Amino acid sequence: MNKPVLPIPSLSLKLPKADRSIETYRLAASRTFPAKLEGPLNRIAFSAVHTVVDPFADNDPWLSAAVDWDKTIAFREHVWDLGLGVAEAMDTAQRGMGLDWPTSLELITRSVGAAKRRNALVFSGAGTDHLAVEDAKNLDDVIRAYEEQVSAVEKVGGRIILMASRALAKLGRSADDYAKVYNRVLSQVREPVIIHWLGDMFDPALTGYWGTKDLGKAMDIAVAIINNNAAKIDGVKVSLLDKQREIDMRRRLDKRIKMYTGDDFNYAELIAGDSQGFSHALLGIFDAIAPAASYALSRLAAGDEAGFHDVLGPTVPLSRHIFRAPTRFYKTGVVFMAYLNGHQDHFTMVGGQESTRSTLHLAELFRLADKAGLLANPELATQRMKTVLATRGIES
Repeated sequence: MNKPVLPIPSLSLKLPKADRSIETYRLAASRTFPAKLEGPLNRIAFSAVHTVVDPFADNDPWLSAAVDWDKTIAFREHVWDLGLGVAEAMDTAQRGMGLDWPTSLELITRSVGAAKRRNALVFSGAGTDHLAVEDAKNLDDVIRAYEEQVSAVEKVGGRIILMASRALAKLGRSADDYAKVYNRVLSQVREPVIIHWLGDMFDPALTGYWGTKDLGKAMDIAVAIINNNAAKIDGVKVSLLDKQREIDMRRRLDKRIKMYTGDDFNYAELIAGDSQGFSHALLGIFDAIAPAASYALSRLAAGDEAGFHDVLGPTVPLSRHIFRAPTRFYKTGVVFMAYLNGHQDHFTMVGGQESTRSTLHLAELFRLADKAGLLANPELATQRMKTVLATRGIES
């Protein structure tokens, strides 16, 4: 059981406010969640997990990623202990945003190996990001790029999440273009895959995916291609931050195909579902809130929907803050939460992206995480928040 903990009156720090003033913020009562899954789940839930970098590597962070492999795999083991699956080498790991394909494949290889040793769930991203968009001349180039990555992931024993392709977004002009690529690639996969529809709020280079900027028409094209390949598809992850579009698509999918919500704004109600169905989960925010997510899902499986919402509901304001526009910078908040909660000893990121959010943004993140009971060790989190603020000129 998660148990409320009495607030510590002396635990406080100075946080900046939007009006440029500094407040003395006193931490609220926290909550504790089990470190391991309690009971079976009735939803499949993946956490799209981040990559921990090596802050002591002598590299140029804008140009190359130096990974701390031990810490990176340790974080995945933390997620698996909580009964969640790992969605590996996705955008949360900064795939295509500092993490290149060779490093991604090493990450996938290590993660799949670690999962097999403990019989844990992991699916891994296969896309076309090793093909520079400007070098993609035709659809066959895109198909070959997909085939190369799919083959590499399958060779190391991995299951596939078929990622959206920037090259296809550039070249695809019609439903037939997208059908040609997806039909060809899906015809060759060894096991059913998860299709990822990533919206342009996450990656502007994917504007007009499925051959049109009209989301209604794009939905029609996507559903037709997916349903026509139902035997090759485990599920669909939709990352459009549009609750109703996800529900509409969920109801149109072939009954063999799962919907995995990628809606970091409305996940609680989408996972709970309605009389016509529900969504499973494949979420970046589950990286930051894994213990709460695990416990909430266990309550839902036990028939305690009120308990599910009691735990997961307060995490939604934090998620909406972390994923606020420009949404593609959400990784900064996810990694900051890992730093506050002791999963890594530094606030350093692939590509130097710890700099993509403001001091005010991080201060509000701290407040919302505290109010949701998501600071596993409030004393450590407060100390680390103070350290970051000190580097930005705010001394407690």
